[in-house]
Amino acid sequence: MLASLAIRDVVLIERLDLSFGPGLSVLTGETGAGKSILLDSLGLALGQRAEAGLVRAGQAQASVAAVFTPPAGHPAHALLAELGLEAEDALVLRRVVQADGRSRAFVNDHPVGVAALKRLAATLVEVQGQHDQVGLADPATHGALLDAFGGLDAPRGEAATAFRAWRAAEAALREAEEAVAAALRDEEWLRHAVEELAKLAPEEGEEETLAQERQHLQAAERRTEALAGALAELQPRDRRGSNPAAALRNAARALERLPPGAVGEGQEAVLAALGLAQDAVAEAEQLLERLAQDALPDPRRLEALDDRLYALRAAARKHGVPVVELPALLETLRGRLAALDAGTDRVSALNLAARAARETYVAAATALTALRREAAAALEAALAQELPPLKLDRARVVVEVAPREESAWGADGADRVTLLVATNPGQTPGALVKIASGGELSRLMLALKVVLARGSPVPTLVFDEVDAGIGGATAAAVGERLQRVAERLQVLVVTHSPQVAARGTRHLQVAKSVAGGRAETRVTPLAPEERREEIARMLAGETVTEAARAAAESLLRGAA
Repeated sequence: MLASLAIRDVVLIERLDLSFGPGLSVLTGETGAGKSILLDSLGLALGQRAEAGLVRAGQAQASVAAVFTPPAGHPAHALLAELGLEAEDALVLRRVVQADGRSRAFVNDHPVGVAALKRLAATLVEVQGQHDQVGLADPATHGALLDAFGGLDAPRGEAATAFRAWRAAEAALREAEEAVAAALRDEEWLRHAVEELAKLAPEEGEEETLAQERQHLQAAERRTEALAGALAELQPRDRRGSNPAAALRNAARALERLPPGAVGEGQEAVLAALGLAQDAVAEAEQLLERLAQDALPDPRRLEALDDRLYALRAAARKHGVPVVELPALLETLRGRLAALDAGTDRVSALNLAARAARETYVAAATALTALRREAAAALEAALAQELPPLKLDRARVVVEVAPREESAWGADGADRVTLLVATNPGQTPGALVKIASGGELSRLMLALKVVLARGSPVPTLVFDEVDAGIGGATAAAVGERLQRVAERLQVLVVTHSPQVAARGTRHLQVAKSVAGGRAETRVTPLAPEERREEIARMLAGETVTEAARAAAESLLRGAA
């Protein structure tokens, strides 16, 4: 319920803090005292339109904060979770309006959009006034209200569950159909790509393995070239060329032609050294030949490696993936082909499942419709009993349960529930806000609330001059019904009727005073004696008589 309202610098209100309790709270005061300002202030906190004219003259901004205490399980908690806000013991809706008309909205001091503020407020308060009706005047709320009146939570829940299952089945079917359609568009390419990659047969880590082997073969080539160069230095290059071995032999032959000792005692030693050198060169030549033979790489293997790496990298470029991902790509494409091959069977199965889910929903929605029609008849009968005492004996309320187009079916069923009214005999029933006048509409709303109060999800109702244009027995009937509604819901009513004011469990007097050349609106909670005096003023006018006081006392005793 609404626990408190804090108003700062709104029109004639400089600073006002109000507390509210359960039951019926009545607000009274002379015309022009500022009762409408209170409702405008509350409307600001509930997300209604902000205007620069609401800011008190000379001030930079106005602010209103409404504190609510929704019970556990109230729809407001689900909305808070949707907005990413944590639920607390108290829920504070706050609005700040700048002097230029711009406004900001807050929920528990967290900034939110005005639309989010309005959604939250709609779960907490309904305002029924002569000019602004929020709640029952919105046809979108009528289905839930009828279901609450008829106790149809269970069948409505079954329809909602069946609807979600049907939508999920249709979503799965659409997804499968889109996948098959996409696969069919790409079928030729898919089959060619799979054939090409399967023929290539890429392996995990193959590129790295081939690259390492290629490096080894290239290194072996460089070693073979070095050995061949060294060997060439020891072997004859051409007929005229020479080499170390030949030079050593020629030198030895030249010395051997000389007689022993012809060149001195070292001749034999030189010949021995030349012989050793020839042997060393011959041995080096043999070793080089053996090493060159052992290090000779297979040129065909290197060529095959180059071809394989080129083929892998060309395929990777073609498909826009790294070489390392080619094996996974092949499996993915094979999977798409397999899905294509199996897609028709899957679509058929999902199509059957979607049809079955639709039939389940239709059965649940049809059952809900039948129960709604029974509840509608009961609601019409209950309202027929409530209207005459409210001076609406010529009015007739029709609860229309009409089928919707399949495209408009939803979790709330396959029909549209609308409350229609005819205020005169022979008149065609129409929308509440179009047929009834301001006063009639407020009393119609009151009658509906009397009947629907038990199932109302909104804990607080605000009525603005629901007693306008009536008096006597009709005003007493309005007060009695407001009191009955307040047994289950918190009710705030702005009234000029003493019969209504006497029914309140809490009485707030709105008055305007002038100080320092400025008018200011004040609200005062009335004690029992003060309350009697206010009701006497409402009965007698400007001059309160003893007779008026006695009548006020009688009204208060009758309302107790």
